[in-house]
Amino acid sequence: MNVKHIPNILTLIRMLAIPVLVVVFYLPVWWAHLGASIIFTLASITDWLDGYLARTFQVSTRLGAFMDPVADKLMVSIALVLIVGESQFQYVSAPNAIVTVPAAMLAIPSAIIVSREILVSALREWMAEIGKRTSVAVSWLGKVKTAVQMVAVAVLLFCSPSSNAFIIFLGYLFLYVSVVLTIWSMVIYLKAAWPELNAQ
Repeated sequence: MNVKHIPNILTLIRMLAIPVLVVVFYLPVWWAHLGASIIFTLASITDWLDGYLARTFQVSTRLGAFMDPVADKLMVSIALVLIVGESQFQYVSAPNAIVTVPAAMLAIPSAIIVSREILVSALREWMAEIGKRTSVAVSWLGKVKTAVQMVAVAVLLFCSPSSNAFIIFLGYLFLYVSVVLTIWSMVIYLKAAWPELNAQ
């Protein structure tokens, strides 16, 4: 197999893993959430690996440049839909005290994350049309945001109504940190593009 095809194959595998993730998440077995979390984690690793291989062997392609962000956004968005759909986590926080986490605590940050991805994608597409794509290229902050977001989603996919409260707390913590980074990076991209957006 030609090495130049490996990054694109990994990206394609990540896209094909999305329906598998959904099916596994809803399987009526005890390991459904664990399996979904593992699938998402492996997909996240391929996201890093295909980029690393493309840079190392200098085999970046236009197809790969298109498919990679699409695969990432689809995987994260659909995973968040699954998580929000089962977001009424109940757990014992103290003897004889059951705490219910409101669905809004997941729905709101998830909506922010998805909205940001749509906005920044549209911004990059528009900047590319006017030849200014590099002004809104992925920054180090965007990469940190993605890493934290992937950890949050993997943990929350693993969680179920019977999960340990500390694990659920970690998932929420990483999710809210990723929301802060999401908004921060979005502001930076908008600031970089503002001169063009505001031009007559």
